[in-house]
Amino acid sequence: MDKDTVERDLVRLVLTVVELLRQLMERQAIRRVERNNLTEEQEERIGMTLMILDDRMTELRTRYDLSPEDLNLDLGPLGPLLPRQEGRH
Repeated sequence: MDKDTVERDLVRLVLTVVELLRQLMERQAIRRVERNNLTEEQEERIGMTLMILDDRMTELRTRYDLSPEDLNLDLGPLGPLLPRQEGRH
């Protein structure tokens, strides 16, 4: 295994964990918005944060030539780690 492959695989693993956390945060934010638990300012700040995080993830995936599907680890009989999201880049 060469150095570039190790680095790419490590980045893939880290980005997978970050993507999993991003999706969990997004779902929690949607639940809180639906329950009217946030002020308008909080909703706006969370939305901006999630958009910035998504942009950074896209940049890092591009830098390491990874697609969103590359971050969705196959857990064998349990299926994919992340839900499939259509229309994402």
